[in-house]
Amino acid sequence: MRRIIQLGTSDSEEDIVLDFFGGSCSTSLAVFEQNTEDGGNRKFIMIQLPEICDEKSQAFKAGYETIVEISKERIRRAGKKIKEENADKEGIEQLDIGFRALKVDTSNMNDIYYFPDEFKHDDLFSQVDNIREDRSAEDLLFQVLLDWGVDLTLPIHKKTIQSKTIFFVDENALVACFDTDVGEALVRELAQFRSYDMPIRKIVFRDNGFASDAVKINVEQIFKQLSPGTEVKSI
Repeated sequence: MRRIIQLGTSDSEEDIVLDFFGGSCSTSLAVFEQNTEDGGNRKFIMIQLPEICDEKSQAFKAGYETIVEISKERIRRAGKKIKEENADKEGIEQLDIGFRALKVDTSNMNDIYYFPDEFKHDDLFSQVDNIREDRSAEDLLFQVLLDWGVDLTLPIHKKTIQSKTIFFVDENALVACFDTDVGEALVRELAQFRSYDMPIRKIVFRDNGFASDAVKINVEQIFKQLSPGTEVKSI
């Protein structure tokens, strides 16, 4: 696999290596090793169905119920081992051994499509919150990243501002708040946020997350006034 990567990729480009049959993710190890050797910044995408491990296998006995769990642990161990074995190599601290594990799932949004004879008056109350109850803020964030075409590998960090959890994607590429009871003071603070003198490019809120209808109505006007270049969205 390493030889294939040597022939098919470049150390001067941010090439992406795609493996549709991830298995135990030997390909990711090969990418780490080649980046270590030539200082490249290759990335990888490993795809693996959540196949159940044989209950008689050593992997299952060790606590890995699916091949995907083995895949993730292999990447963790491979990255750690490479850094330990090359601790004296110049630039090894910059070697990126991180990864994100994503899975295909149903929509985060409730099913709101009904035929007339299937709809009942009591169902009106279920439409107040259009997001499924079992979804986390991170689930919503990655849906927004996909919808807006934002790179899923960009750095993400969380901050608590006015007691609300705010996600910052690549500092100002996208900012998201999925908490409820969001007030106008927080909206104004986010509208004035700057990173290297640059305003937020995109911002998203939960549709029913505002403290009042007045705040919800005023959000776009606040951003037009304080950060006119910011694209505002709610889900």
